[in-house]
Amino acid sequence: MSTIDLLIRNARVVRPGQDTLDAPPPLDIAVTDGTISAVGADLPASGAGRVVDADGLLAFPGVVDGHQHWGIYRDLAEDTDSESRACAQGGVTTSLTYMRTGRYYLNRGGSYRDFVPLALDAMAGRSFVDHALHLAPMTAEHIAEIPALVEDFGVTSFKIFMFYGGHGLHGRSDDQAGFLMIGPDERYDLAHFEFVMRALTAARARYGDTISLSLHCETAEIMAAYTEMVERDGTLTGLRAYSASRPPHSEGLAITMASYLAHETGLAGINLLHLSSAKAVDAALRMAATFPTVDFRREVTIGHLLADVDTAHGIGGKVNPPLRERDDVEALWRHLLAGDIDWVVSDHACCRDEQKFGDDRDDVFAARSGFGGAEYLLPGLVGEGRKRGVALSRIAELTSWNPARRYGLTGKGDIAVGFDADIALVDPDAQWTVRAADSESAQEYTPFEGFDMTARVTDVFLRGHRICENGRVTGDPRGAYLHRHRA
Repeated sequence: MSTIDLLIRNARVVRPGQDTLDAPPPLDIAVTDGTISAVGADLPASGAGRVVDADGLLAFPGVVDGHQHWGIYRDLAEDTDSESRACAQGGVTTSLTYMRTGRYYLNRGGSYRDFVPLALDAMAGRSFVDHALHLAPMTAEHIAEIPALVEDFGVTSFKIFMFYGGHGLHGRSDDQAGFLMIGPDERYDLAHFEFVMRALTAARARYGDTISLSLHCETAEIMAAYTEMVERDGTLTGLRAYSASRPPHSEGLAITMASYLAHETGLAGINLLHLSSAKAVDAALRMAATFPTVDFRREVTIGHLLADVDTAHGIGGKVNPPLRERDDVEALWRHLLAGDIDWVVSDHACCRDEQKFGDDRDDVFAARSGFGGAEYLLPGLVGEGRKRGVALSRIAELTSWNPARRYGLTGKGDIAVGFDADIALVDPDAQWTVRAADSESAQEYTPFEGFDMTARVTDVFLRGHRICENGRVTGDPRGAYLHRHRA
């Protein structure tokens, strides 16, 4: 064996595919040059550079959070620093962030050949976790750039926001072209989505099945009509009003249309993002049965699993698609337990207090959409999942193995020889209460404020370097940009 840089002793190693409900027996993990070089009982410690005693804690593969939004509301460089710290706190060692041209992010239109280098430069040397990009082709120029994005920047995953053609990020809008910064001859509509899919079908033929398309599935026309009705009626308020203004069948309809387009264009790799309701998952499963040649993956967020319109802490819980009624939360858990969900994410989007809320802090329609939550992804899923009978190995699949495989991160997702030494130690018996003030995020509030948690991330390692110790981020930023295509 080569020289061991790090030896983690007495860790109850949780691996995908083991069907482990109870904690496995303790093992040791040896790390050499940033990768796992051995896993076993009573590994020799002689010559190890550092020895860390995990004291029987669970060791999960570092979380591959497949859905974040760094820089959406704040300067990207600043967000990379603070929100990667929040990631480290929660056991997230790889962040995949969705970006697009238009307002927010870098506040610019134009080509991705110009946009991506600026984004990478802003993030360089500032992240505490590894990171990669998903990009949304907003224009015909972007569609033409897809091969260059794969080859030059290693971007292999792309996105469509199905409601953007006729509805704003936070509510109704009559200036979507200005918001998206697209020219007068461009249309962000179903035809554009079809052309994106055809281009990605060609890209899959050329580059392989790590090319995939993610979809935010809501229907603009339904949301516009229902928003007007809810506001005019005035009976509902807060998060329940926002949920009613973007009803679950809006998700189901968008999923149905997107799935047929995937069938029509021959695009096999489809990721249905942040399914928030029973109707959304039902539509997703119906489409999978209808179009068996399409390889659908289904995503839910930790927010939609933990919070509902009544339990979230105020309108800080506004997000797209909305938090739902408790019946929908329970339906998501049933589907997760049934194996219908492929991964769980945070959809982390730091939105500071002064940005989140309008002049009337009770007006949900004036508030901005989105909130952070990477800090609570792994502890929330371990704590609540164990109560509901979710196997620990299944949690490893949902948080790490499955998204890593889908998104071409071959060195991530498992605690096994040859994999990156990305490891999160979790105390499954910890009792604590969520307080925004304890988070490393720049966001001053959280919709999870006051939630009682029953598991906690204590220590986190990124390629063998400890980036979180006793719940606090430590050391210098070591996160690297992950280029996901090699010729």
